[in-house]
Amino acid sequence: MMKYFQNLGRSLMLPVAVLPAAAILMGIGYWLDPDGWGANNIIAAFLIEAGKSIVDGPSMSILFAVGIAFGLSKDKDGSAALSGLVAYLVITNILSVESVSLLQGVEEGSVNPAFENIQNQFIGILSGIIASIMYNRFSHVKLPDALAFFSGKRLVPIMTATGSLVIAVLLFFIWPFIYTGLVNFGKFIVDLDAVGAGLYGFFNRLLIPTGLHHALNSVFWFDVAGINDIANFWSSNGVKGVTGMYQAGFFPIMMFGLPAAALAMYHTAKTKRRKTAASLLMATAFAAFFTGVTEPLEFSFMFLAPALYVVHALLTGVSMFIAATFDWTAGFGFSAGLIDFILSSRLPLANQPYMLLVQGLVVAVIYYVLFRFLIVKFDLKTPGREEDVKDETATDSDSDNNEITAMAKEIYAALGGDENVSSLDNCVTRLRLEVEDLEAVDQERIKRTGVPGIKVVGKNGIQVIVGTQVQFVADEMKKIRKR
Repeated sequence: MMKYFQNLGRSLMLPVAVLPAAAILMGIGYWLDPDGWGANNIIAAFLIEAGKSIVDGPSMSILFAVGIAFGLSKDKDGSAALSGLVAYLVITNILSVESVSLLQGVEEGSVNPAFENIQNQFIGILSGIIASIMYNRFSHVKLPDALAFFSGKRLVPIMTATGSLVIAVLLFFIWPFIYTGLVNFGKFIVDLDAVGAGLYGFFNRLLIPTGLHHALNSVFWFDVAGINDIANFWSSNGVKGVTGMYQAGFFPIMMFGLPAAALAMYHTAKTKRRKTAASLLMATAFAAFFTGVTEPLEFSFMFLAPALYVVHALLTGVSMFIAATFDWTAGFGFSAGLIDFILSSRLPLANQPYMLLVQGLVVAVIYYVLFRFLIVKFDLKTPGREEDVKDETATDSDSDNNEITAMAKEIYAALGGDENVSSLDNCVTRLRLEVEDLEAVDQERIKRTGVPGIKVVGKNGIQVIVGTQVQFVADEMKKIRKR
Protein backbone atom coordinates (compact mmCIF):
# COMPACT_ATOMS: atom_id res chain seq x y z
CA MET A 1 0.00 0.00 0.00
CA MET A 2 2.84 2.38 0.87
CA LYS A 3 4.45 1.72 -2.49
CA TYR A 4 1.18 2.56 -4.27
CA PHE A 5 0.88 5.88 -2.46
CA GLN A 6 4.48 6.67 -3.33
CA ASN A 7 3.73 5.98 -6.99
CA LEU A 8 0.67 8.19 -6.68
CA GLY A 9 2.82 10.97 -5.27
CA ARG A 10 5.23 10.57 -8.16
CA SER A 11 2.40 10.71 -10.68
CA LEU A 12 1.07 13.89 -9.07
CA MET A 13 4.32 15.61 -10.00
CA LEU A 14 3.42 15.46 -13.70
CA PRO A 15 0.36 17.74 -13.47
CA VAL A 16 1.94 19.80 -10.68
CA ALA A 17 4.86 20.52 -13.01
CA VAL A 18 2.43 22.41 -15.25
CA LEU A 19 1.76 25.00 -12.54
CA PRO A 20 4.99 26.99 -13.11
CA ALA A 21 3.63 27.90 -16.55
CA ALA A 22 0.61 29.54 -14.90
CA ALA A 23 2.86 31.15 -12.30
CA ILE A 24 5.10 32.72 -14.94
CA LEU A 25 2.19 34.00 -17.06
CA MET A 26 0.24 35.45 -14.14
CA GLY A 27 3.35 36.73 -12.38
CA ILE A 28 4.49 38.71 -15.42
CA GLY A 29 0.93 39.93 -16.00
CA TYR A 30 0.55 41.24 -12.47
CA TRP A 31 4.05 42.71 -12.64
CA LEU A 32 3.00 44.73 -15.68
CA ASP A 33 -0.26 45.84 -14.09
CA PRO A 34 -0.20 45.33 -10.30
CA ASP A 35 -3.14 47.67 -9.67
CA GLY A 36 -5.54 46.95 -12.51
CA TRP A 37 -4.89 43.21 -12.77
CA GLY A 38 -5.06 43.55 -16.56
CA ALA A 39 -7.63 46.34 -16.74
CA ASN A 40 -4.94 48.90 -17.60
CA ASN A 41 -2.75 46.79 -19.86
CA ILE A 42 -3.93 44.49 -22.62
CA ILE A 43 -0.74 42.41 -22.51
CA ALA A 44 -1.15 41.95 -18.76
CA ALA A 45 -4.78 40.92 -19.24
CA PHE A 46 -3.76 38.41 -21.90
CA LEU A 47 -1.11 36.84 -19.66
CA ILE A 48 -3.25 36.78 -16.52
CA GLU A 49 -6.20 35.15 -18.23
CA ALA A 50 -3.88 32.60 -19.86
CA GLY A 51 -2.50 31.69 -16.44
CA LYS A 52 -5.97 31.48 -14.91
CA SER A 53 -6.94 28.95 -17.56
CA ILE A 54 -4.59 26.51 -15.83
CA VAL A 55 -5.27 27.17 -12.14
CA ASP A 56 -8.91 28.30 -12.10
CA GLY A 57 -12.07 26.22 -12.04
CA PRO A 58 -11.95 22.56 -13.10
CA SER A 59 -8.78 22.98 -15.19
CA MET A 60 -6.40 21.80 -12.50
CA SER A 61 -8.68 18.88 -11.66
CA ILE A 62 -8.61 17.76 -15.29
CA LEU A 63 -4.80 18.01 -15.28
CA PHE A 64 -4.75 15.74 -12.23
CA ALA A 65 -7.12 13.22 -13.80
CA VAL A 66 -5.08 13.00 -17.00
CA GLY A 67 -1.64 13.17 -15.38
CA ILE A 68 -2.30 10.58 -12.68
CA ALA A 69 -3.94 8.15 -15.09
CA PHE A 70 -0.91 8.43 -17.35
CA GLY A 71 1.61 8.20 -14.51
CA LEU A 72 0.05 5.16 -12.84
CA SER A 73 -0.51 3.21 -16.06
CA LYS A 74 1.96 0.37 -16.38
CA ASP A 75 3.47 1.50 -19.68
CA LYS A 76 2.63 5.23 -19.64
CA ASP A 77 0.19 5.09 -22.55
CA GLY A 78 -1.92 7.92 -23.96
CA SER A 79 -5.12 5.87 -23.86
CA ALA A 80 -4.81 5.79 -20.07
CA ALA A 81 -4.61 9.59 -20.00
CA LEU A 82 -7.71 9.82 -22.24
CA SER A 83 -9.53 7.45 -19.91
CA GLY A 84 -8.65 9.70 -16.97
CA LEU A 85 -10.54 12.50 -18.71
CA VAL A 86 -13.45 10.12 -19.40
CA ALA A 87 -13.70 9.19 -15.73
CA TYR A 88 -13.64 12.82 -14.65
CA LEU A 89 -16.36 13.84 -17.12
CA VAL A 90 -18.63 10.95 -16.16
CA ILE A 91 -18.37 11.55 -12.41
CA THR A 92 -18.63 15.34 -12.46
CA ASN A 93 -21.56 15.41 -14.88
CA ILE A 94 -23.57 12.77 -13.00
CA LEU A 95 -22.90 14.55 -9.70
CA SER A 96 -23.43 18.11 -10.94
CA VAL A 97 -26.09 20.16 -9.16
CA GLU A 98 -28.40 19.96 -12.16
CA SER A 99 -28.11 16.18 -12.43
CA VAL A 100 -28.44 15.57 -8.68
CA SER A 101 -31.57 17.73 -8.55
CA LEU A 102 -33.13 15.51 -11.24
CA LEU A 103 -32.08 12.32 -9.50
CA GLN A 104 -33.41 13.49 -6.13
CA GLY A 105 -36.51 15.14 -7.61
CA VAL A 106 -35.84 18.45 -5.84
CA GLU A 107 -35.13 22.04 -6.86
CA GLU A 108 -31.50 22.90 -7.57
CA GLY A 109 -31.45 25.24 -4.58
CA SER A 110 -32.21 22.30 -2.27
CA VAL A 111 -29.23 20.19 -3.42
CA ASN A 112 -26.50 19.62 -0.84
CA PRO A 113 -23.78 22.31 -1.25
CA ALA A 114 -21.16 19.58 -1.49
CA PHE A 115 -22.24 18.90 -5.08
CA GLU A 116 -21.49 22.51 -6.02
CA ASN A 117 -17.85 21.63 -5.40
CA ILE A 118 -17.65 18.30 -7.21
CA GLN A 119 -15.19 19.61 -9.83
CA ASN A 120 -12.20 19.55 -7.50
CA GLN A 121 -8.75 18.02 -7.35
CA PHE A 122 -9.92 15.14 -5.15
CA ILE A 123 -12.26 13.98 -7.91
CA GLY A 124 -9.48 14.56 -10.44
CA ILE A 125 -7.12 12.34 -8.47
CA LEU A 126 -9.83 9.69 -8.01
CA SER A 127 -10.59 9.76 -11.74
CA GLY A 128 -6.94 9.23 -12.59
CA ILE A 129 -6.73 6.28 -10.22
CA ILE A 130 -9.85 4.65 -11.70
CA ALA A 131 -8.53 5.05 -15.24
CA SER A 132 -5.10 3.64 -14.37
CA ILE A 133 -6.66 0.58 -12.73
CA MET A 134 -8.83 -0.05 -15.78
CA TYR A 135 -5.89 0.42 -18.14
CA ASN A 136 -3.63 -1.95 -16.22
CA ARG A 137 -6.41 -4.54 -16.11
CA PHE A 138 -7.99 -4.35 -19.58
CA SER A 139 -5.45 -2.88 -22.01
CA HIS A 140 -4.43 -6.32 -23.29
CA VAL A 141 -7.82 -8.08 -23.17
CA LYS A 142 -8.91 -9.69 -26.47
CA LEU A 143 -12.63 -9.76 -27.25
CA PRO A 144 -14.42 -12.17 -29.66
CA ASP A 145 -13.99 -11.39 -33.36
CA ALA A 146 -17.36 -9.67 -33.61
CA LEU A 147 -16.21 -7.15 -31.01
CA ALA A 148 -12.52 -7.17 -31.91
CA PHE A 149 -12.52 -3.45 -32.73
CA PHE A 150 -13.03 -2.72 -29.02
CA SER A 151 -10.25 -5.02 -27.82
CA GLY A 152 -7.16 -3.92 -25.93
CA LYS A 153 -6.60 -0.21 -25.43
CA ARG A 154 -9.91 0.72 -27.06
CA LEU A 155 -11.65 -1.22 -24.32
CA VAL A 156 -10.07 0.90 -21.57
CA PRO A 157 -12.23 4.06 -21.94
CA ILE A 158 -15.37 1.91 -22.07
CA MET A 159 -14.46 0.05 -18.88
CA THR A 160 -13.39 3.32 -17.29
CA ALA A 161 -16.77 4.87 -18.02
CA THR A 162 -18.46 1.77 -16.54
CA GLY A 163 -16.30 1.86 -13.43
CA SER A 164 -16.88 5.60 -13.07
CA LEU A 165 -20.64 5.02 -13.07
CA VAL A 166 -20.25 2.73 -10.07
CA ILE A 167 -18.05 5.25 -8.28
CA ALA A 168 -20.52 8.04 -9.08
CA VAL A 169 -23.33 6.04 -7.47
CA LEU A 170 -21.23 5.57 -4.33
CA LEU A 171 -20.24 9.23 -4.24
CA PHE A 172 -23.87 10.23 -4.63
CA PHE A 173 -24.39 8.96 -1.09
CA ILE A 174 -21.02 9.46 0.57
CA TRP A 175 -19.61 12.60 -1.10
CA PRO A 176 -21.52 14.99 1.21
CA PHE A 177 -19.92 13.25 4.23
CA ILE A 178 -16.44 13.19 2.64
CA TYR A 179 -16.62 16.83 1.70
CA THR A 180 -17.92 17.88 5.10
CA GLY A 181 -15.10 15.97 6.79
CA LEU A 182 -12.45 17.60 4.59
CA VAL A 183 -13.91 21.04 5.18
CA ASN A 184 -14.01 20.50 8.93
CA PHE A 185 -10.39 19.34 8.91
CA GLY A 186 -9.39 22.39 6.90
CA LYS A 187 -11.39 24.66 9.19
CA PHE A 188 -9.73 23.08 12.22
CA ILE A 189 -6.31 24.04 10.91
CA VAL A 190 -7.52 27.43 9.64
CA ASP A 191 -9.05 28.18 13.04
CA LEU A 192 -5.62 27.61 14.59
CA ASP A 193 -4.36 30.47 12.41
CA ALA A 194 -0.57 30.78 12.67
CA VAL A 195 -0.27 27.65 14.82
CA GLY A 196 -2.15 25.71 12.15
CA ALA A 197 0.25 26.96 9.48
CA GLY A 198 3.14 25.84 11.68
CA LEU A 199 1.69 22.37 12.18
CA TYR A 200 1.12 22.07 8.45
CA GLY A 201 4.74 23.04 7.70
CA PHE A 202 6.07 20.49 10.20
CA PHE A 203 4.03 17.58 8.85
CA ASN A 204 4.67 18.63 5.26
CA ARG A 205 8.41 18.06 5.69
CA LEU A 206 7.99 15.03 7.93
CA LEU A 207 6.01 13.22 5.22
CA ILE A 208 8.54 13.88 2.44
CA PRO A 209 10.33 10.49 2.92
CA THR A 210 7.07 8.62 2.36
CA GLY A 211 5.88 10.71 -0.56
CA LEU A 212 2.57 11.24 1.27
CA HIS A 213 3.11 14.99 1.68
CA HIS A 214 1.20 15.44 -1.60
CA ALA A 215 -2.00 14.30 0.09
CA LEU A 216 -1.52 16.85 2.88
CA ASN A 217 -0.65 19.57 0.39
CA SER A 218 -3.84 18.98 -1.60
CA VAL A 219 -5.98 20.00 1.41
CA PHE A 220 -4.30 23.37 1.80
CA TRP A 221 -2.96 24.25 -1.64
CA PHE A 222 -5.86 23.09 -3.79
CA ASP A 223 -9.65 23.29 -3.68
CA VAL A 224 -10.32 20.10 -1.74
CA ALA A 225 -11.41 21.66 1.54
CA GLY A 226 -12.18 25.15 0.33
CA ILE A 227 -8.75 26.65 1.14
CA ASN A 228 -7.20 26.56 -2.36
CA ASP A 229 -4.26 28.67 -1.22
CA ILE A 230 -2.21 28.57 -4.44
CA ALA A 231 -4.96 29.34 -6.95
CA ASN A 232 -6.57 31.97 -4.74
CA PHE A 233 -3.25 33.74 -4.19
CA TRP A 234 -2.37 33.89 -7.87
CA SER A 235 -5.88 34.85 -8.95
CA SER A 236 -6.11 37.49 -6.16
CA ASN A 237 -9.23 35.85 -4.78
CA GLY A 238 -8.60 36.11 -1.07
CA VAL A 239 -7.57 38.26 1.89
CA LYS A 240 -4.29 40.17 1.88
CA GLY A 241 -1.98 38.86 4.60
CA VAL A 242 -3.98 35.64 4.96
CA THR A 243 -4.16 34.01 1.54
CA GLY A 244 -0.71 32.55 0.93
CA MET A 245 -0.02 31.72 4.57
CA TYR A 246 0.38 28.04 3.66
CA GLN A 247 3.13 28.94 1.18
CA ALA A 248 5.03 31.96 2.53
CA GLY A 249 6.96 30.29 5.35
CA PHE A 250 8.60 27.87 2.92
CA PHE A 251 10.59 30.65 1.22
CA PRO A 252 12.98 31.29 4.17
CA ILE A 253 13.56 27.54 4.48
CA MET A 254 14.16 26.66 0.84
CA MET A 255 16.01 29.82 -0.20
CA PHE A 256 18.12 30.30 2.95
CA GLY A 257 17.77 27.56 5.58
CA LEU A 258 18.63 24.51 3.51
CA PRO A 259 21.52 26.17 1.63
CA ALA A 260 22.92 27.21 5.03
CA ALA A 261 22.55 23.60 6.21
CA ALA A 262 24.48 22.52 3.12
CA LEU A 263 27.26 24.96 4.03
CA ALA A 264 27.39 23.53 7.56
CA MET A 265 27.65 20.00 6.17
CA TYR A 266 30.44 21.11 3.83
CA HIS A 267 32.42 22.74 6.66
CA THR A 268 32.09 19.63 8.83
CA ALA A 269 33.03 17.16 6.07
CA LYS A 270 36.31 15.28 6.33
CA THR A 271 39.12 17.20 4.68
CA LYS A 272 39.85 14.51 2.10
CA ARG A 273 36.17 14.29 1.18
CA ARG A 274 35.35 17.98 1.25
CA LYS A 275 35.79 18.43 -2.49
CA THR A 276 33.42 15.56 -3.28
CA ALA A 277 30.91 16.80 -0.70
CA ALA A 278 31.10 20.31 -2.15
CA SER A 279 30.12 19.16 -5.64
CA LEU A 280 27.00 17.51 -4.24
CA LEU A 281 26.03 20.13 -1.68
CA MET A 282 26.63 23.17 -3.88
CA ALA A 283 24.47 21.79 -6.68
CA THR A 284 21.62 20.80 -4.39
CA ALA A 285 21.79 24.07 -2.43
CA PHE A 286 21.57 26.06 -5.66
CA ALA A 287 18.55 24.04 -6.77
CA ALA A 288 16.84 24.72 -3.42
CA PHE A 289 17.58 28.46 -3.56
CA PHE A 290 16.79 29.08 -7.21
CA THR A 291 13.90 26.70 -7.93
CA GLY A 292 12.74 25.44 -4.53
CA VAL A 293 13.52 21.82 -5.46
CA THR A 294 14.77 20.54 -2.11
CA GLU A 295 14.53 16.75 -2.31
CA PRO A 296 18.12 16.21 -3.53
CA LEU A 297 19.48 18.18 -0.57
CA GLU A 298 17.05 16.75 1.97
CA PHE A 299 17.73 13.18 0.90
CA SER A 300 21.46 13.80 1.23
CA PHE A 301 21.08 13.78 5.02
CA MET A 302 17.59 12.39 5.59
CA PHE A 303 18.74 8.80 6.10
CA LEU A 304 22.35 9.48 7.02
CA ALA A 305 21.24 11.65 9.95
CA PRO A 306 17.48 11.31 10.55
CA ALA A 307 17.64 13.38 13.74
CA LEU A 308 18.78 16.34 11.63
CA TYR A 309 15.80 15.85 9.37
CA VAL A 310 13.39 16.04 12.30
CA VAL A 311 15.11 19.29 13.32
CA HIS A 312 14.62 20.52 9.75
CA ALA A 313 10.90 19.67 9.92
CA LEU A 314 10.54 21.50 13.24
CA LEU A 315 12.31 24.58 11.89
CA THR A 316 10.02 24.54 8.85
CA GLY A 317 7.01 24.57 11.16
CA VAL A 318 8.49 27.48 13.11
CA SER A 319 9.15 29.42 9.89
CA MET A 320 5.57 28.88 8.73
CA PHE A 321 4.30 30.01 12.14
CA ILE A 322 6.40 33.21 12.15
CA ALA A 323 5.44 34.23 8.61
CA ALA A 324 1.75 33.62 9.36
CA THR A 325 1.96 35.48 12.69
CA PHE A 326 3.24 38.66 11.01
CA ASP A 327 1.01 38.24 7.92
CA TRP A 328 3.98 38.10 5.53
CA THR A 329 2.78 36.39 2.38
CA ALA A 330 4.18 35.32 -0.97
CA GLY A 331 3.20 32.44 -3.22
CA PHE A 332 4.52 29.91 -5.66
CA GLY A 333 3.31 28.02 -8.67
CA PHE A 334 5.81 25.20 -8.25
CA SER A 335 7.97 25.63 -5.16
CA ALA A 336 9.37 28.30 -2.86
CA GLY A 337 12.50 29.33 -4.76
CA LEU A 338 13.85 32.62 -6.06
CA ILE A 339 11.97 32.42 -9.37
CA ASP A 340 8.56 32.12 -7.74
CA PHE A 341 9.46 34.71 -5.11
CA ILE A 342 10.29 37.31 -7.77
CA LEU A 343 7.18 36.53 -9.78
CA SER A 344 4.84 36.63 -6.80
CA SER A 345 6.31 39.59 -4.90
CA ARG A 346 4.18 42.18 -6.75
CA LEU A 347 0.94 40.25 -6.80
CA PRO A 348 -2.01 42.04 -5.17
CA LEU A 349 -2.16 39.59 -2.25
CA ALA A 350 1.61 39.63 -1.58
CA ASN A 351 1.99 41.27 1.84
CA GLN A 352 5.42 42.57 2.88
CA PRO A 353 7.09 39.73 0.96
CA TYR A 354 10.57 41.17 1.41
CA MET A 355 10.29 40.55 5.15
CA LEU A 356 10.50 36.88 4.21
CA LEU A 357 14.03 37.60 2.97
CA VAL A 358 14.91 39.17 6.32
CA GLN A 359 13.40 36.15 8.05
CA GLY A 360 15.40 33.96 5.69
CA LEU A 361 18.71 35.53 6.73
CA VAL A 362 17.90 34.80 10.38
CA VAL A 363 16.80 31.28 9.48
CA ALA A 364 20.08 30.74 7.60
CA VAL A 365 22.11 31.59 10.72
CA ILE A 366 19.99 29.27 12.86
CA TYR A 367 20.29 26.41 10.39
CA TYR A 368 24.04 26.81 10.02
CA VAL A 369 24.79 27.06 13.75
CA LEU A 370 22.37 24.31 14.78
CA PHE A 371 23.34 21.87 12.02
CA ARG A 372 27.07 22.41 12.57
CA PHE A 373 26.72 21.97 16.34
CA LEU A 374 24.63 18.80 16.09
CA ILE A 375 26.83 17.24 13.40
CA VAL A 376 30.01 17.75 15.41
CA LYS A 377 28.48 17.04 18.85
CA PHE A 378 26.88 13.72 17.86
CA ASP A 379 29.27 12.81 15.02
CA LEU A 380 26.41 12.59 12.54
CA LYS A 381 27.29 10.94 9.21
CA THR A 382 26.30 13.72 6.86
CA PRO A 383 27.80 13.88 3.32
CA GLY A 384 31.60 13.80 3.55
CA ARG A 385 31.56 12.23 7.03
CA GLU A 386 30.63 8.66 6.11
CA GLU A 387 32.73 5.69 7.22
CA ASP A 388 35.74 5.05 4.99
CA VAL A 389 35.23 2.35 2.38
CA LYS A 390 37.70 0.76 0.06
CA ASP A 391 37.46 2.26 -3.42
CA GLU A 392 36.79 -0.05 -6.31
CA THR A 393 37.79 0.44 -9.92
CA ALA A 394 34.89 1.32 -12.14
CA THR A 395 33.77 -1.45 -14.45
CA ASP A 396 33.62 0.80 -17.50
CA SER A 397 35.85 3.59 -18.77
CA ASP A 398 33.77 5.99 -20.80
CA SER A 399 35.65 7.09 -23.85
CA ASP A 400 33.18 9.94 -24.46
CA ASN A 401 33.81 11.29 -20.95
CA ASN A 402 30.08 11.72 -20.47
CA GLU A 403 29.46 12.00 -16.73
CA ILE A 404 25.76 11.18 -16.98
CA THR A 405 26.47 8.05 -19.04
CA ALA A 406 29.23 7.00 -16.66
CA MET A 407 26.96 7.49 -13.63
CA ALA A 408 24.12 5.54 -15.27
CA LYS A 409 26.42 2.62 -16.17
CA GLU A 410 27.93 2.50 -12.69
CA ILE A 411 24.56 2.65 -10.90
CA TYR A 412 23.06 0.01 -13.18
CA ALA A 413 26.02 -2.30 -12.65
CA ALA A 414 25.81 -1.80 -8.88
CA LEU A 415 22.11 -2.67 -9.02
CA GLY A 416 22.98 -6.04 -10.53
CA GLY A 417 22.30 -5.27 -14.19
CA ASP A 418 19.70 -6.99 -16.34
CA GLU A 419 19.70 -10.09 -14.16
CA ASN A 420 18.54 -8.17 -11.09
CA VAL A 421 16.66 -5.04 -12.28
CA SER A 422 13.04 -5.91 -13.01
CA SER A 423 11.61 -2.42 -13.50
CA LEU A 424 12.98 1.09 -13.93
CA ASP A 425 11.19 4.41 -13.59
CA ASN A 426 11.85 7.90 -12.28
CA CYS A 427 10.11 10.90 -10.78
CA VAL A 428 11.38 14.47 -10.53
CA THR A 429 14.47 13.66 -8.47
CA ARG A 430 14.62 9.87 -7.92
CA LEU A 431 15.21 6.66 -9.78
CA ARG A 432 12.50 4.20 -8.71
CA LEU A 433 13.47 0.59 -9.25
CA GLU A 434 12.30 -2.91 -8.53
CA VAL A 435 14.98 -5.58 -8.15
CA GLU A 436 14.84 -9.35 -7.83
CA ASP A 437 17.26 -9.48 -4.91
CA LEU A 438 18.12 -6.50 -2.69
CA GLU A 439 21.14 -8.36 -1.35
CA ALA A 440 22.69 -8.24 -4.81
CA VAL A 441 22.60 -4.44 -4.83
CA ASP A 442 25.93 -2.79 -3.93
CA GLN A 443 24.68 0.32 -2.14
CA GLU A 444 28.16 1.60 -1.28
CA ARG A 445 29.14 1.48 -4.94
CA ILE A 446 26.03 3.49 -5.86
CA LYS A 447 26.84 6.09 -3.20
CA ARG A 448 30.33 6.52 -4.60
CA THR A 449 28.82 7.85 -7.84
CA GLY A 450 27.93 10.99 -5.87
CA VAL A 451 24.16 10.55 -5.51
CA PRO A 452 22.60 12.28 -2.49
CA GLY A 453 21.04 9.13 -1.07
CA ILE A 454 19.41 5.72 -1.38
CA LYS A 455 16.13 4.49 0.05
CA VAL A 456 14.97 0.87 0.29
CA VAL A 457 11.20 0.50 -0.14
CA GLY A 458 9.72 -2.83 0.81
CA LYS A 459 11.26 -6.19 -0.06
CA ASN A 460 12.21 -5.43 -3.66
CA GLY A 461 12.00 -1.68 -4.09
CA ILE A 462 14.89 0.74 -4.07
CA GLN A 463 15.05 4.44 -4.85
CA VAL A 464 18.22 6.27 -5.86
CA ILE A 465 18.03 10.01 -5.24
CA VAL A 466 19.89 11.63 -8.13
CA GLY A 467 18.56 15.18 -8.31
CA THR A 468 17.20 17.30 -11.12
CA GLN A 469 19.30 15.40 -13.71
CA VAL A 470 17.48 12.16 -12.93
CA GLN A 471 15.62 12.03 -16.26
CA PHE A 472 18.89 11.91 -18.19
CA VAL A 473 20.34 9.22 -15.93
CA ALA A 474 17.15 7.18 -16.29
CA ASP A 475 17.24 7.54 -20.08
CA GLU A 476 20.81 6.28 -20.21
CA MET A 477 19.94 3.32 -17.99
CA LYS A 478 17.02 2.43 -20.26
CA LYS A 479 19.40 2.45 -23.21
CA ILE A 480 21.65 0.04 -21.35
CA ARG A 481 18.71 -2.30 -20.67
CA LYS A 482 17.90 -2.50 -24.40
CA ARG A 483 21.34 -3.78 -25.32
